[in-house]
Amino acid sequence: MDFIKTEIDGCFEVVPKVFGDNRGWFYESYSKKAFEENGINIDFVQDNRSFSEKKGTLRGLHCQKDPYSQSKIVTCLRGEIIDVAVDIRKGSPTFMKKVMIKLTGENKKMLLIPRGCLHGFVSLTENVEISYKVDNLYEPSADRSIKFDDPEIGVEWGNINPVLSEKDKNAPLLKESDVEFNY
Repeated sequence: MDFIKTEIDGCFEVVPKVFGDNRGWFYESYSKKAFEENGINIDFVQDNRSFSEKKGTLRGLHCQKDPYSQSKIVTCLRGEIIDVAVDIRKGSPTFMKKVMIKLTGENKKMLLIPRGCLHGFVSLTENVEISYKVDNLYEPSADRSIKFDDPEIGVEWGNINPVLSEKDKNAPLLKESDVEFNY
């Protein structure tokens, strides 16, 4: 596994080594040892899967408030997405920086997002399936959404007519929310 630093402190593009032959392929999607050798000590406690039927489905920007914040590692199992992380940790050297990475079922890349970051993605194809591991359990009372097109954040999602949930349609701007993380 290769761990490539991104513009956000603690956020990595993770590229697995894929071994293929005439039967197909194999790769290690997670190795505690490989993570620790790269200075990443995260204990994942829950695996999640998400399916988006329509191209242009946008999920985000999401997080959980402290003390339920989550680090996560996201991979696209089928289809293509643009995965987005935004550092909103006050005092962080990368505060308000964004990372956008194309994850696909073909490239098998992953995005490791630290606690204190917003997360979202948009599907570039139909029938997208993603998987992500998190290091804290889901807590409904701490679940938060921030408006995907918040001008203060400035994510450039591309020329899309997004398919949104009611939760994401009605999400507040970051400055109107009760979301706050410290570095």
